[in-house]
Amino acid sequence: MRNLLIISTLIKLLLIPSYRSTDFEVHRNWLAITHSLPISKWYIENTSEWTLDYPPFFAWFEKSLSMFARLTDPEMLKIDNLGYESTETIIFQRLTVIVSELVLYWALLRYVKYFGNKYVNYVLAGSLLLHPGLIIVDHIHFQYNGLLYGILVLSIVEAKRNNLLGSGILFAILLNFKHIYLYTAPAYFVYLFKAYCFVQPNGSSKAQFSLKRLTILGGFVIAVFGISFSPFIYLGQLPALFQRLFPFTRGLCHAYWAPNFWALYAGFDRVLIIFAKKFGWSLNEEAISSMTRGYVGDTQFAVLPTIEAIHTLIITVVVQLVVLQKLWRKPTFDHFLSSLILCTFASYLFGWHVHEKAIMIVLIPYGLMAANNRANLRVLIILSAAGIVSLYPLLFRPAETPIKIISTLLWFCAVIPGLAYSIKTPLKELLSTIEKNYLAGLFLLQAYTGFGHSLLFGDRLEFLPLMVTSLYCALGIMYGWAFFMLNYLCN
Repeated sequence: MRNLLIISTLIKLLLIPSYRSTDFEVHRNWLAITHSLPISKWYIENTSEWTLDYPPFFAWFEKSLSMFARLTDPEMLKIDNLGYESTETIIFQRLTVIVSELVLYWALLRYVKYFGNKYVNYVLAGSLLLHPGLIIVDHIHFQYNGLLYGILVLSIVEAKRNNLLGSGILFAILLNFKHIYLYTAPAYFVYLFKAYCFVQPNGSSKAQFSLKRLTILGGFVIAVFGISFSPFIYLGQLPALFQRLFPFTRGLCHAYWAPNFWALYAGFDRVLIIFAKKFGWSLNEEAISSMTRGYVGDTQFAVLPTIEAIHTLIITVVVQLVVLQKLWRKPTFDHFLSSLILCTFASYLFGWHVHEKAIMIVLIPYGLMAANNRANLRVLIILSAAGIVSLYPLLFRPAETPIKIISTLLWFCAVIPGLAYSIKTPLKELLSTIEKNYLAGLFLLQAYTGFGHSLLFGDRLEFLPLMVTSLYCALGIMYGWAFFMLNYLCN
């Protein structure tokens, strides 16, 4: 694992000069806000459009980084220095991502120690530390997800060790770093309640509810949230904080449709527009342009019924309940991990205003169980291929094209043969013909988006490569979800 860390670090150091998205400026601005302003103004300040919209623990994390940033380049900590990108600032922020990812490395060390087969776990740990999606999102695009995935994996490892109280505390901490992990909360709630708050007395075959354990668990979770939110409650800033965390004014789909169920729904609506114009069906003319905006406001559809936030909530909850009923009846660790992934999947596929980067919250924990059996490995291949390619539009410059393609191919060549060997399945027998054809289609998709579109259409239909990428990747991700869901419910 030490050699793996060295290789991983060297690769990520080489990416320091690469493309940076607006998220780089987002985090520079958060450094400035938390360093320059009193806590009472953190969730009110709006000089930049990139306002602080993560929970308090992440704000304090930015505050701690700003202490070192001051020694590197104090100019980056000025709020009105919008878009500031000195060489020192770039190197500092890139290095903080690499250093914070040591939490993930530590979590994977514990995973290797406690999850059984050392060979398989070394392969899986390496696959997560050098995951192409993590490289794209954190080390090129720019975010701090490695830190957060590390806390998540630590929590899962503690659950595996049957340290359920520790697992629950770590998850509460994670929620106060980034609230998107509410996606996984239903699985945690059911598992901790059933596996920790019910005890089986000696000589009894029936578990009994323990009020003492519920009080202990609830007390620690409340304490974590109290530490996080109490300063803002005291300052009367709680409404402003929650308004930042939950901006419900955004539309159903992001500007680049995350490859989920609603992308397929929106794509089907685009197809129906063609038929509606041909056969004279009634159309919502205002909606024809709305799906190209996607960032703020209600997303409308020209032919299909318009989807409201409450509809996505109902569908997500229903799908999660289908998953959780099995965990409730049999709260084992394997069922917990599967339920955690499937609850996250449900939020990703059917949630409101989902970002494409959220697929990584499915891929990372799924990687921990990918080698359990052939079915899981099949899902890993299809899901990883579709999920990673769906992140390619984040890196739209030609300079990064070789990086994203080569890193993906090397990852598959390094990881999949070893995992197939571990479950004693020849590579050529691992996937069905349909699955192999789908993977071949991803190469054609890259050829089309890379140069085919410009050859065929020139500057016309600029939206089409993004839409085709979203729809094709959505098919693979939906397939992976359905396969995994059926396998979990039926076995």
